[in-house]
Amino acid sequence: MHRLLLPVLLLAAAPAVAQEVSGNDYPTEARVEYVMACMASNGNTLDARRECSCSIDVIADYISYRDYEAVETAMAMQQMPGERAGMMRGVGWMKDLLERFRQAQVEADLECFRRKGE
Repeated sequence: MHRLLLPVLLLAAAPAVAQEVSGNDYPTEARVEYVMACMASNGNTLDARRECSCSIDVIADYISYRDYEAVETAMAMQQMPGERAGMMRGVGWMKDLLERFRQAQVEADLECFRRKGE
């Protein structure tokens, strides 16, 4: 589950690209940024490229790009110090959205990342 957290946090700092594609609403640029960040945190290998590409596909099956952008924002806000950030941590819709994203991460880990030693 932690394998995907860093790429999402890195993407929170990158500019979002708003593009809607019927049946696949994640823009190519967002997918590439995710895969590159994921690969960087998983060794920059060919296996990591395959696993990270699979991972964003699984995540895209679980949550829309609009919600993914909201997750990026929510995660970035949670990392901020201060009272305002603290108030946002308790917002119900944000907790629900982050939980949905974490479930997508778990599914992506199970489906895409090889278990070492298998």
